[in-house]
Amino acid sequence: MWRTGLGVAFLALFSSLLSAAPAETREYTAGKDYEVINPPQPTSDPSKVEVLEFFWYGCPHCYHFEPDLNAWLKTKPDNVVFIRQPAVFNDRWAAHAKMFYTAEALGVLDKLHPLFYEAIQVKKLALASEDEQAKFFTEHGVTKDAFQKAYKSFAVDAKMRQAEGMGARYGISGTPTLVVNGKYRVSGSLAKSYSNMIAITNYLIAKESGKPAK
Repeated sequence: MWRTGLGVAFLALFSSLLSAAPAETREYTAGKDYEVINPPQPTSDPSKVEVLEFFWYGCPHCYHFEPDLNAWLKTKPDNVVFIRQPAVFNDRWAAHAKMFYTAEALGVLDKLHPLFYEAIQVKKLALASEDEQAKFFTEHGVTKDAFQKAYKSFAVDAKMRQAEGMGARYGISGTPTLVVNGKYRVSGSLAKSYSNMIAITNYLIAKESGKPAK
């Protein structure tokens, strides 16, 4: 039986050692938790770790992933560049991708991005035609003339042409999918949960940064 003074001191020391010990880091496995992209794709900035999110406004999974993703964006490492990438698999997806790039060209993407999700997922608006989108933009402070100029601009057209081939380049088959540094795909079908998608992404970011995962 411990003497009272020594016992309390030992327990305090033991507890402090436990709290100081690093938490066990889970290892993730290619083919089981994430997929390797072959060949790897170039990134926008080789000095950074790039994370692409392939998404579609009409995808309920993408909509429900947004809170986890937005929370992660507030804490992501400084060496990470995050890029939203509209996926294009058919005409409806293309219409929403063009809406995204039009908002980007007008400088209102940060404001309208969550509103696009709300309009399509909650209010059940299609936003699939130029007229529907023009009405939506004008309701949120963009003049019809400014919308049409951006919508029909060379810059938006060029982004659309690029987006149409991105899914095939990265082997994307569904959304949401995160791509880390052009090398790894993190999908809900393998990760099984939104929080696990973030955890696996953080693991791969650490791997690409040459740092231990947290």
